[in-house]
Amino acid sequence: MASALSDRLSRLVKTMRGQARITESNVQDMLREVRVALLEADVALPVVREFIARVKEKALGQDVVGSLNPGQALVGVVHKELARTMGEGVADLNLVTQPPAIILMAGLQGAGKTTTTAKLAKHLIERRKKKVLTVSADVYRPAAIEQLKTVTKQAGAEWFPSTGQQKPRDIALAALDHAKRHYFDVLLVDTAGRLAIDEALMAEIRELHALLNPVETLFVVDAMQGQDAVNTAKAFKDALPLTGIVLTKLDGDSRGGAALSVRQITGAPIKFAGVSEKIDGLEVFDAERHAGRVLGMGDIVALVEEVQKNVDLGAAQKLADKVKSGDGFDLNDFLMQISQMKKMGGLSGLMDKLPSAMTAKAGNVDMDRAEKDVRRMEGIIHSMTPLERRKPELIKASRKRRIAAGAGVQVQEVNRLLNQFEQMQGMMKKMKGGGLMKMMKRMGGMKGLMR
Repeated sequence: MASALSDRLSRLVKTMRGQARITESNVQDMLREVRVALLEADVALPVVREFIARVKEKALGQDVVGSLNPGQALVGVVHKELARTMGEGVADLNLVTQPPAIILMAGLQGAGKTTTTAKLAKHLIERRKKKVLTVSADVYRPAAIEQLKTVTKQAGAEWFPSTGQQKPRDIALAALDHAKRHYFDVLLVDTAGRLAIDEALMAEIRELHALLNPVETLFVVDAMQGQDAVNTAKAFKDALPLTGIVLTKLDGDSRGGAALSVRQITGAPIKFAGVSEKIDGLEVFDAERHAGRVLGMGDIVALVEEVQKNVDLGAAQKLADKVKSGDGFDLNDFLMQISQMKKMGGLSGLMDKLPSAMTAKAGNVDMDRAEKDVRRMEGIIHSMTPLERRKPELIKASRKRRIAAGAGVQVQEVNRLLNQFEQMQGMMKKMKGGGLMKMMKRMGGMKGLMR
């Protein structure tokens, strides 16, 4: 949805340049493009109709102020209405209750409930400083119980054992008793999913809900589901009093219509978005920022947050001091830069957060190949001796052959890496005045300015 909608809108901004006012005729052209983009993104037809009607009402006759043209002004209206459709702002978890706060995870099989349960556990531990217990009430898939055990360990939370021979209600009651006796702040209950909606599933979840009386009932939905997400959302809305939605696989090849449809159909706010397969790949959903991504405006705030969370500022300061003092930028430093970039989601993760105008020049770059090239560079550097990393000028023909063999690449790949390193080294020399650290500090300070 993001690329299709932003491409169509950017074309219209150009065609409407020079017009002084948004009129019935030019607004129709733009809304036609918006309608087609939304339908292509699998947004439900009733949601599209209501959205288009609201945009038309807000935009029609609006004066174009300052340096804006009608196309730009209309993009502003679309941005506001997109954010409004997805929930406006941030909806946090409500944990104000007598501990343990129970969170019930609901959704279809394959939506990513089990992984999301662990991701949420990690979020609660790191961001909310909670003591978290997870339990699986999915007695139909023994692998799901083992999967939750594994990912819970990765998240740093505690796991309550269950088996396929037990009844879901017995598992839930035992886990709740354990959580109370051991003073857990939060109990996350992963429920069973199905390949299709059926009454037995709904009856089971209704029973668990009545038994546990959870403070949060989260509906986990795959962002790639498209139109099917609407039917699923309706069924779960009818069965349970949903308090929030978690969208998974937003980083995939998704047309993204579920983000608009599910919020509108259920009336429940989107609280989290799964943005990668990593255990920390869960973001608090911000409707305004997501609307900006959809319109190709990028998400610089998220990029700054990634820098603050994943970049070791102490290591950056050391590197800045090293460069400033005149010591050479070596291959160990180059390797550290690659590692920092990987922690921030790699090249594709960074590109996703930049405005489309900035990434347009890289439109023809094969991101998968670029990521492979980065991994290959890592392998080549790891095949070098500590001395070679500190003094790359020592790497001559015989050493290049040995390094290439160790990394499983051709000698040309080693030459290419050394050339790229020299370019980076030249750039670092220009930062002798402490420019690197200034840049990092500026990134850290941007977050406050952008709120």
